[in-house]
Amino acid sequence: MGDIGLDRDGAVAIIRFDRPDKLNALTLAMYEELGAAFAEVRDDDSLAVAVLTGSGDRAFCVGADLTESIPALAQGRFDISEWDAAHQKHTTLFKPVIAAVNGLCLGGGFEIMLSTDLRVAADTAEFGLPESGVGVVPAGGTLTRLTRQIPYVWAMELMLQGDRIPASQALRYGLLNEVVPARQVLDAAVERAHRLAARSGTALETIKEAVLRLGDLPQDQAFHSEALYGQKAFTSPDAREGLAAFAERRPPAFPSRDDTRH
Repeated sequence: MGDIGLDRDGAVAIIRFDRPDKLNALTLAMYEELGAAFAEVRDDDSLAVAVLTGSGDRAFCVGADLTESIPALAQGRFDISEWDAAHQKHTTLFKPVIAAVNGLCLGGGFEIMLSTDLRVAADTAEFGLPESGVGVVPAGGTLTRLTRQIPYVWAMELMLQGDRIPASQALRYGLLNEVVPARQVLDAAVERAHRLAARSGTALETIKEAVLRLGDLPQDQAFHSEALYGQKAFTSPDAREGLAAFAERRPPAFPSRDDTRH
């Protein structure tokens, strides 16, 4: 891939925004490449988890390139749904994705971070949604996701005012799981990824799929669907192995992870 890299650390995919001289700003090609990287992780049974980070120490991603990507939208050459795969809208990637935020996380970079499941940030990272200051809006998932992830007034403050906030404040808002020294951010995210890769793939993917799909259902319908997801996991080969390993006091060798061990 051009300015989106994908490396492998065992069962962990490390996807990188790889345009550090431009603060990892997203070109049109990078949006397409990022969507392809997520699809590769989804389809490769030897991969269990993805970590998403930026090259360099200045930026995770500052969003769409203002000299190419945003003008293309403004000129009506296409609409933002062309970038759905990169923004993980309507995703079928149910393997966990962890963001390792190593610097500036602005605009579209912030939006892509919101599509991830766990988030580790450097103590030097900064976050912001500056779109309203240039007459556009954060429509790469944020108008839908942000108020579902953090309290309304904090979400609206970020979107309306466009102010940057430090990692400590993003942690307090509930946007992050952990803040670490900058030099440790990728290692901390990869360590979390390997811990997840040792757990049941069936269980992790069922949890993520259910959470993404049940949240907007009426409660009674959601409870019914939850039971179906639960039964899928309870009757799976992973559950049989997990219970046997517990009884035998040994680490489980989950069948869903067979391909990741080769």
